[in-house]
Amino acid sequence: MTVPASGELADAPWLRAIAKRAAGADRGDHDLSEDIAALRAAGWLTACLPRSTCLPQSSGARGWGTQAAGTIAACDALRMLGRVSLPAARLFEGHMNAVKLVHLYASAQLKADLYAAVEAGSLLGVWGADMPGAPLTLQRSGDAVMLSGAKQYCSGLGAVDLAVVTGTLDGEQRLAILPVTDADRMDADRWSMSAMRATLSGGYRFDGVMIAADRLIGAAGDYQTEPHFEGGIWRYCAAHLGAAEALYAAMRSALVDSGRADAPMQALRLVQAAIALETARLWVRRAAEETEADDAPPRKAVLALLAREVTRQSCDTVLAAVEQSLGMAAHNADAVIELMRRDLRLYLCQAAPDAKLARAADGLLAGPGTAEAL
Repeated sequence: MTVPASGELADAPWLRAIAKRAAGADRGDHDLSEDIAALRAAGWLTACLPRSTCLPQSSGARGWGTQAAGTIAACDALRMLGRVSLPAARLFEGHMNAVKLVHLYASAQLKADLYAAVEAGSLLGVWGADMPGAPLTLQRSGDAVMLSGAKQYCSGLGAVDLAVVTGTLDGEQRLAILPVTDADRMDADRWSMSAMRATLSGGYRFDGVMIAADRLIGAAGDYQTEPHFEGGIWRYCAAHLGAAEALYAAMRSALVDSGRADAPMQALRLVQAAIALETARLWVRRAAEETEADDAPPRKAVLALLAREVTRQSCDTVLAAVEQSLGMAAHNADAVIELMRRDLRLYLCQAAPDAKLARAADGLLAGPGTAEAL
């Protein structure tokens, strides 16, 4: 299985179906279960698994986001999904991230167990944000580990089967993976944002949960090891880019249909938006290829941080062009443009953009000084 060319994939019936369901999911008419089922049926969840001796030769594993050979296909898949539904893309990106962490740091037995779970259809996620006043802590109890505390901004409540979580054990940050399907522990009311509503984000309480010690992943501090921590932000940048591409296509169609595309200011905005999209695409692709390369050095994370800023600026250019070109039509609550525009503006806030910009500057000052030399 390979990802078809962008145009071909955009015409895939199951992707068009996700696009048609997006507005209803945003309103709360239904959840993303059909979208996740479509990703599962298309083989996208399994495609994130690395080609490995843990899996049979007949497996659908393609190393999307986990191995260098699968990088471009993974980037294209995230772009294509971002074009039809940012909430669905957010959950898929979390799944890809979780599989990557397992691939990098889990024991051989845990890898085998989790790969089998994904092959059986499980959706994985990464929940890293602690609830204020209730950080997740881990305490050993023989061969088990007791959890306490809670997480917030947990995307995919009720959809994610297994989550990789960060917690403090003996004063050090560790990773663990565990089932997160207990509805009594979920708090969907913790998500009160005006956008990305279909992600079913919220809080999840872990007080009293016991897991086997072998569900811990890696060693202390592994989670923030570069170039895989900040370096991995190319994944959600690809989803951002896909949404911006969809907005550009909608703007272009609307201007052509109304006979206004050749008006001087409209033409200028079309050109500026097209340049912004291609600039972001080149940056995201380079960041993805170089951070996911075998034995990529830690400094490649700076490249991904720069790509994130380029993507933000490019998306802002497209958003401004759409709003200025279409006027009130861009704010029509019944239009797909309004939903995509609203979701993208919120998703661009992830996560701590000022801090990431500062890290990029630090990396340039400490390193070669130019992006070309990274």
